[in-house]
Amino acid sequence: MSFKSKFLTFFKIVFPSSYVELGLFVFFIVVYGIFGTYLAQHYRIIFDSRIPWDGYFSFDNKAIVMSGGSFERHPLSYYFFNWIRELAFYISDGKTGSNFRLTLAWLSNITISLSLIQIYKYLKSITYLPIGLNLLIVAFFSVFSTNILLSFTPETYTYTLFLLVLFNYYTAIKFKKDQKIAGSALVLAGVTIGGLTVTNIVKVFIPIAFEKDIFKSWKKFGNAVFRVVLTCVTFILLYLYRIDFKYKNILSKSGEQYEKFSNVKSTPTWDMIYSYFFGGSILFPNFFIREKHNMKGFYYKALFMDVYTSVIPYLFIGLLLGLVLWSYFRNFKNKLVQIIMLSLLVDILIHCVFRFGLHTSYIYGGHFVFVFPIMLGWLFFSYRESPKMMSAFTVVIGVMLVYLLLNNYMRMWEFYDFVNQFYR
Repeated sequence: MSFKSKFLTFFKIVFPSSYVELGLFVFFIVVYGIFGTYLAQHYRIIFDSRIPWDGYFSFDNKAIVMSGGSFERHPLSYYFFNWIRELAFYISDGKTGSNFRLTLAWLSNITISLSLIQIYKYLKSITYLPIGLNLLIVAFFSVFSTNILLSFTPETYTYTLFLLVLFNYYTAIKFKKDQKIAGSALVLAGVTIGGLTVTNIVKVFIPIAFEKDIFKSWKKFGNAVFRVVLTCVTFILLYLYRIDFKYKNILSKSGEQYEKFSNVKSTPTWDMIYSYFFGGSILFPNFFIREKHNMKGFYYKALFMDVYTSVIPYLFIGLLLGLVLWSYFRNFKNKLVQIIMLSLLVDILIHCVFRFGLHTSYIYGGHFVFVFPIMLGWLFFSYRESPKMMSAFTVVIGVMLVYLLLNNYMRMWEFYDFVNQFYR
């Protein structure tokens, strides 16, 4: 295949390639863009040079935009956010005012909208669902709290969500054709996905174990090892170059981060897992306000999520998790399903088992929320010859969509009240 053909194929995978996809993309751009644009033009919440972190829901907007975040967790994001920051400065004439914030918001908006298009492509081309069900699942996913927040938030999670969905869609295409993941694609995915959040590089290697006959042929196994080693070596060299080869700093800083983000005992572990890790990334709970300071004498108000306080949200999240598990066991022999669920397992181990950042795990939704619409797609796929079950699941998802939309819409009004009061 020529370079031109590869480029066109890549272009079709990443961007809308049909009128339906283009219409969806424009719709999400407009809907997300209205709120993000208004926030950027009238409020300081998206970027305030005085607030280094935690202005809302523990997002590190300023720290990420200005430095790419901490090198031990975001080893290569420094380079990625350099061009984002420079583009924003170019458009805003070097100022951090409304045009600067607007650029950041619209880059996030475009990225999240493209992520939703990737989900649609996956459902259409991999699970072969009819267009009506595709639109229903994408609409359901589009009002997840993670997507709403990331649509205007300049953070690593915003771009990680897009890259992870894109990589899983690319992997699914390759597997449908009984092809292996190209070495160049693996290196690129490892550098970009792992570079934004180091632990996510594990997810890049998961599909390799499911390539056809990988453990039956020494040649294929050796080739797989070579691609993994090449990716690791490339990533490690770039990582070490980023920190001037002072590798001892990685261990000391990582230990400090683990101690800082893993020893919170104010809320029962089960409730943090349920309300924050699974719930907060999908269905907004109640909010509460704390006073924070930037270590330089400036005090500001910060908004955080609380655990659920009524039975309905617990039932909602429980039902969604039940559908995902149903889909998993129904499609247990499907290697694409195994890849998706193992990707989720990585985050469960990090946040729920090892408790890293569990008290604010709702912000990590960009690392795994794409699992839910894809697994719902596979659930419908497994019952494609049972009209009654298809209809039942459609009704269930439809009712859940209405509740999710109403709940998250009302919570975003509370968010608006917060920024209107403190971030004018």
